[in-house]
Amino acid sequence: MDHFLYRGGVLHAEDVPIPEIAASVGTPFYVYSTATLARHYRLFQEALAGLPHLICFAVKANGNLAVLKTLGDLGAGMDVVSAGEYLRARAAGVPGSRIVFSGVGKTRGELRLALAGGIRQFNVESEPELRALSEIAASMGLRAPIALRVNPDVDAKTHEKIATGKSENKFGIPIARARAVYAEAAALPGIDVVGVDVHIGSQLTELDPFRQAFGKVAELTRALRADGHVIRRLDLGGGLGIPYTRSNEAPPLPLDYGQVIRETVGALGCEIEIEPGRFIAGNAGLLVASVIWLKEGEGRRFLIIDAAMNDLARPSMYGAHHDIVPVLEPAAGVEHATCDVVGPVCETGDTFARARALPAMGEGELLAFRSAGAYGAVMASEYNARPLVPEVLVRGDHFAVIRARPSYDEMLGRDTIPAWL
Repeated sequence: MDHFLYRGGVLHAEDVPIPEIAASVGTPFYVYSTATLARHYRLFQEALAGLPHLICFAVKANGNLAVLKTLGDLGAGMDVVSAGEYLRARAAGVPGSRIVFSGVGKTRGELRLALAGGIRQFNVESEPELRALSEIAASMGLRAPIALRVNPDVDAKTHEKIATGKSENKFGIPIARARAVYAEAAALPGIDVVGVDVHIGSQLTELDPFRQAFGKVAELTRALRADGHVIRRLDLGGGLGIPYTRSNEAPPLPLDYGQVIRETVGALGCEIEIEPGRFIAGNAGLLVASVIWLKEGEGRRFLIIDAAMNDLARPSMYGAHHDIVPVLEPAAGVEHATCDVVGPVCETGDTFARARALPAMGEGELLAFRSAGAYGAVMASEYNARPLVPEVLVRGDHFAVIRARPSYDEMLGRDTIPAWL
């Protein structure tokens, strides 16, 4: 469920008409619903009710400070994968005690920054990282709380570019080696072993891969406790998928996901950490664009819009589907025709949809990409010297620009021409 509905024939974000935002900020732009963000966060709270837990929003899904503060004020922790994301979480008011630092390539500088600023735990992904973290923490007179990320070799049955739990993926320590690495960790002076971490991928639409992975984590936890380790937290990652179409086929709900957690690891007495990103933010956002031209090609029609692959990379990168809807609701029974929805970037890959059935749309009319709140603005670039699009947050009948569109002067001002040129 989201809070983007037609009212009186006009698409609204909560109680704000989309054309009102477009008139104020121009197109293209991202718009997020506070009510949807809060609702999706609370679904996970309900799913884990009765279990000690912390829901850590995956900042990589949407790193806007206003979005992070919205969730942080509800009690969310944050899962970060870089120093920049750590600093964003802190700037949004989230304390270090609610921040988990993940990622396969943390630098020594990033490890030191998080130790100095405060951290709930590091999810360590390799022996070299483990040893470096111990050395740095010991030099600071600290012991770094860690969970080792284990790779359970489970097929998440998702897109190959977002699968992270198979043996050929770069993430985690092979689960067969975990006990040996935990033994090394326990002997290091700057390390405090607190838990086990696993994450098998993103946009999962079936529960069985979670069940397989969590079952392996439960088995490992029992073995580690038998080895003398005090395992008090289980970080089970994120990955629960969302519906990108309005069909009747929907991924599992958080309540079902929570039941899998209860059945597999609930009896271990551990605090549960999960790291949802897409499920919380994905359907909480739209990308709104304007039609530039309708172009007749050889045997096909092109709807050329002012958003491009640099604004929303998922279709070009993953072949991802987003529902595309006109902002002004078509009359019942209006004729639809197929067209390719494309952007202005000089790449054939700048294509959002092929042979998509849409009502006739003319120059200047608005359309919206649904389910664009996750992995949208955070993956945007200024390719073709196109300014980053603004982001807008809506709450009730109010909206605010939470990231402004940079001017061309601001873009040019970031470059420096050496004096010798």
